Parts: sequence; C-alpha cells; structure tokens
Amino acid sequence: MRVVFFGTPDFAVPSLQALLVSGIDVALVVTQPDHGEGHLHRTPRPPAVKLVAEAAGLPIAQPERPRGEEFYRQLRALNADLGVVVAYGHLLRPELLAIPRLGCVNVHASLLPRWRGAAPIHWAVLSGDAETGVAIMRVEEGLDTGGVWQAKRTPIGPADTTGALFDRLAHLGADALLEALPRISAGEAPVPQDDQAATHAPKIIREIARVRWDVPVAAVSCRIRAMDPRPGAWSTLAGHEVKLFVPRAVSAPAGLPGTIVDTDHHLVISCAGGALEIAEVQPAGKRRMSALDWIRGSGAAPGARFE
Repeated sequence: MRVVFFGTPDFAVPSLQALLVSGIDVALVVTQPDHGEGHLHRTPRPPAVKLVAEAAGLPIAQPERPRGEEFYRQLRALNADLGVVVAYGHLLRPELLAIPRLGCVNVHASLLPRWRGAAPIHWAVLSGDAETGVAIMRVEEGLDTGGVWQAKRTPIGPADTTGALFDRLAHLGADALLEALPRISAGEAPVPQDDQAATHAPKIIREIARVRWDVPVAAVSCRIRAMDPRPGAWSTLAGHEVKLFVPRAVSAPAGLPGTIVDTDHHLVISCAGGALEIAEVQPAGKRRMSALDWIRGSGAAPGARFE
C-alpha cells in the first residue's frame, strides 16, 4: 500500500513509525511549517513528525495550508492508495480527500462518536469518563463524522492526566491503524457513527482551565488532571495566578471552597464537600515546582483563599 501521511506533533509519531516498520510505502509526509514556540524560541523549530521523516529519508511537504491546485497536482502525481491523517492540525478539503484511491483515514483520540473535535483527551478527563480510546475513521467533510473501522479502549485511572493519556493513546492509535489497514485496503466499509450519541470537544480556552472550588472534589480533580500538562488548571491567590497539578482527595477540616486548610506537610485546599492535596504548582512566570517549595517562598498560609 502506498500512503501519504499527514501529521504534526508527537502524537502522530508512533503512527508514522508503525507504518515504516510494517513496510508501508510512505510516498510523502505532509506536516505543518516550522514554527517558533513563544518569545524564548524565536528560531523556527521543526514539528516532531518532520524530524522522524527526515531521519527516515522520506519526502516532506510543509504547506501553510493543504490546498490549492499546485499542491493537489503534487499529490495526484504520487498515485497514493490512502491518506493517513494523525493530528495534522488542518481540516482537509473534499478535493484533497478524493485524491487517494481509497480516500483518507484519521487516527482520532476518542471512542467516536464521543468527543468529536479538537481536544478529545482533555474533555474525556475533564468529564470524568471511565474510559477513552482511539478510533480509526474515514475522513469526510464533517468534523469527525466519518464511519469507524477500528477502535481500541483504555481505562482512565484516578490519577491519569491528559499528558499520560496522550502518550498511551498515541501508541494505541498506531496499533489500531495497523490492524485496520488490511480491512481498508480490501475495500471494507466502515461502521457509521450514531450522530445522536455524539459529544463535542472544542478547543480548550483559558476560562475552561480555571478551577471552580464550589464543586465536588472529584470534579475539581478532573479539571486539574485534564489541564496537565497544558494549559494548566489555574486559580488566583491574592490576585496572583497559580497553576495547580497532581491533585489527591484527602480528609481535612471543612472550609469555604478555595480556602487553604493545611500547609504544614502538604498544600490542602477545601472544595465543596471535601478537600484536595495539591502536590505541584506553577506560579505565573515561574517553573513548575513542588507545592511545599512554593509555600516556603510565597508565604501562603491556612485561611488564605483561592478565587
């Protein structure tokens, strides 16, 4: 099988590597242009997928947008059987989807139709789902609406973060892709999704990452774990923003939601109906650190309240 691979971040790397190890003919890797990361990285940095493709000696294309007749001609000349899309970062137009003989498939990080959209891992953790997984689906004009050939499941543990699931699902997705390829190659039709069961996972914006303390402990824990490592769940103390990581439910004296109730051995914050121990924090403009180191430097004390 001859494929064109569309992918950009670390999540896409295991799928590309799996294709190469299995002997699939990767005719072209399409990834996003090199970009700087914030004010500390003004020199453009290559995407993770580009580094793997370069090491394997694969042809690479980095269009600003995957569209236009010149780009389409380049793809048609490859005579590819299939397009494989993994966290590429751009929607593909119908004109492009029609170029490979078998169309395009996507490695999506959820159990579709649950969590269609840009941030399925974040929303699965944020919503307290007991499990998540990956789906190998047909790419079509609708957002993650195509039929599914293959799905693999994994539980979401009480300490799992988006970061931990990101790595697990990246490898699970690569396995599912290889399992699905023979069926796709044989022309087997995917199973249509139940649109009535669909939920949506929009991009995480700043306000979604803000911690609410007037909700049950489990909901606060889910929000903190869902935003770890990025963008980081945040709250303010005395007007200063602090990101919070590694929560654990504990027994503690009752207090108004958001109130610090213990700093002797741990940072413990009261929530509705309980309390959370926070193991790590990141004050604005500083590195991530242990909560106890932060307490020593900040002077945070019982009775102070996060808002």
